[in-house]
Formats: sequence, C-alpha cells, structure tokens
Amino acid sequence: MEPTRPLAGIRVLDLTNVLAGPFACHQLAHLGAEVIKVEVPGTGDLARQLGQDEALSARGMGISFLAPNAGKRSITLNLKVSEGRSLLERLVEGADVLVENFRPGVMDRLGVGPDRLRAVNPRLIYCAISGFGQSGPLADRPAYDQIVQGMSGAMAITGDAESAPQRAGWPVSDTVGGLTAAMAITAALNARPRGCVIDVSMLDSLLATMGWAVSNWLIGGVRPVPAGNENLTSAPSAAYTCADGPLNVAANKQEQWEALARHLGLADMLEDPRFATRLNRKTNRDDLNARIGAVLATRPAAAWEAELNAIGVPAGRVLTVEDALAHPQVQGRDQIAEYQLDDGRPVRAFRTGLHIDGCAPHVDAPPPELGADTDAVLTEVGLSPDEIAALRKAGAI
Repeated sequence: MEPTRPLAGIRVLDLTNVLAGPFACHQLAHLGAEVIKVEVPGTGDLARQLGQDEALSARGMGISFLAPNAGKRSITLNLKVSEGRSLLERLVEGADVLVENFRPGVMDRLGVGPDRLRAVNPRLIYCAISGFGQSGPLADRPAYDQIVQGMSGAMAITGDAESAPQRAGWPVSDTVGGLTAAMAITAALNARPRGCVIDVSMLDSLLATMGWAVSNWLIGGVRPVPAGNENLTSAPSAAYTCADGPLNVAANKQEQWEALARHLGLADMLEDPRFATRLNRKTNRDDLNARIGAVLATRPAAAWEAELNAIGVPAGRVLTVEDALAHPQVQGRDQIAEYQLDDGRPVRAFRTGLHIDGCAPHVDAPPPELGADTDAVLTEVGLSPDEIAALRKAGAI
C-alpha cells in the first residue's frame, strides 16, 4: 500500500544540525514534504561525524546523521559569503518552510534572519529551534540536550532517592523539541494567510511534556520527587524482579488489583484494610510490593506477562533496545526501514511511529551524501551551469 503523503508539494529548507532540527524535518519528510538539507560546504551537519561506527563517521555518514535524515536532499551553501546569502534568498522564494537551530541572533547577524527572508517570501513559515528560545535571560546561552534535561527538572525526578538526578537514556530534549517544531509547522501550513515565525524552546518543550510532575507543583503545591520505577499515582504499579529479569505491572484499577492478588495467591490481602483502596495501597507501598515481589520472583517474567495480561492486568517485560526492535509487535508495524548507501552498504532506521490509513509513512531515498543534490536543486530554481560554476568558484557552494 502506498502511504498517504499529506505534505506532498511542500518544500522545506532544513538548515539544522545534529538532532532537534533534523528530527523535526525527519517527520515532515515522512509526511511527504520535499526536504532540502542546506549544509556547510566541506563538513556539513556535525552529526555526519558522530555515532558509534568510526568507518561511517570518517566518510561523513555517521550513524547519528543516518537516523533522522533519510529521504532528504543535500546541498551545500556558505552563508558567510554574499553569494551564498543571495542564493539562500533565491531558494526561499520557492520554499514553504525554513527550519534552523542556530543560536538566537546568528541568522540576523548574517543578514538572513526571519524579517529579511519573510520580506523575500511573506508566505514563508520560519521555524527557529534553540535551547531556551529567542527571548529571556538565557536566550543567548548555548545548550545541548543534557543541559536542558538538567535545567528542566527532568533529571531531578529521574531515578530513585539514591540515584537521582539521572539523565534519560536518550536525547529526550532534542527529540521533544523536534516533535514540537514539527507539530507547529504542520499547524502553520494550515493557516490562512500562510506565513509566520515559530520560536521553539527545547526547555519549554520538555517542561510541557512533564505533565503531572509540573501540574502537581503548579496546582497542588506538591514538590515532585524521584520515585524510581514506582508510579506515584497508583499501587501496585512498579517494576518487579522475576526469576530472570524485571517485569512492569500496572494494576491501577481496583478490579485489576483484585485480579492480581487472587492470581498470585494473595487473596488474603484483599481483606487487609492497609490495601483496601488506592490511597491505602500507596501509603503502604513497601509492604504491598514486598509480598507481590516475593511471588513474582519465583517464575520467569515472560510467563507472568502472559498470564497477567490474560486476566486483564497490564504487564510487560523490561526489554533491551535490541529486544524491543526484534519484538513481533514492532516488527509487525512496518516501522523499520532499510536503505542502501552509495557504497552499497545497507543501513536500517526507524520511521515515525505512526500509521495513516493503515500504512506507515515512509521515504524511498537513503540519507544523502554531503552536497549530493546541489547542482540538481540549483538547476531546478533556474541557475545555469555557468552560474553554478561561478558560485562554486566563489566558495558559495
């Protein structure tokens, strides 16, 4: 089945590096947009040199670059020379969206900030992604994912009382910032008249996803604390150690708790007032977990997972990343794509995690070699071979 491509006909200029911006444009490409990745001549996106495969990094196709850049075209453009800036304006004339994640003010200092580019094309959606946004006392401060995780309070509530603060095991600030940008861009594409400036702060974006931790403080005045693998809103809802590894059990409803207790041979606990209500169970969480854990420790996690789900108690093993990707549930959802690089090497990457009309949106082209599409794109916007050669001689491309 061919995927629905709701953004077909939309042209996006992707001036971003590393992850937040490339991840935003990764979503747009999979939804059908034509994404032109605009990179620095010679080096390109820093992510081309990053990732745990030195051979790929050495040839400018690092794993960190491959993950969010499939389906894009790559051109090189030097914004530090006037010819390069003029060329960007020419590209903007036919673009719908421009995404950049430079530090605030960089594009203005180069003379190609949002005011200038939207004067060239008033319908342009200009999206700037940065660590702290375009305003506020920290706007000019550089920020990486780990800095934002720490400053958002997310690290302070990750782990338990002994191990916190802990960073998340993946760059959650970057990816959440990218998703926020992609959502805002797709909304702006629907506006009439079209054209605006979007300011995405990774810090704001991450705080916006912290849900109950934030609202418990803002509304209830309750200070968030690290709870490890416990669910502070319910009990029993935690990770338990089985005979061969951990198992998450989330008996959040009263009927689920009762089914769990009976299945584990702990029906006597249903008569104990310490465990009669959700609040009672939360208050007596340690005793509750000790009895449940003692039973679950007697058998493998997979056996308990199957049995508990069969009686309506949500349960799931704690998998490694490789086991999760190999799981039949993930395999059956068509979310892992395989591409072939120019040297014939096959690479696999995850898509976007959604289906439209029963089909996972996908792109056909692999992540691009640096500058692979420069001549083709410039020809499409009307430049002659002589003009392209002159730009190359001037160091603009």
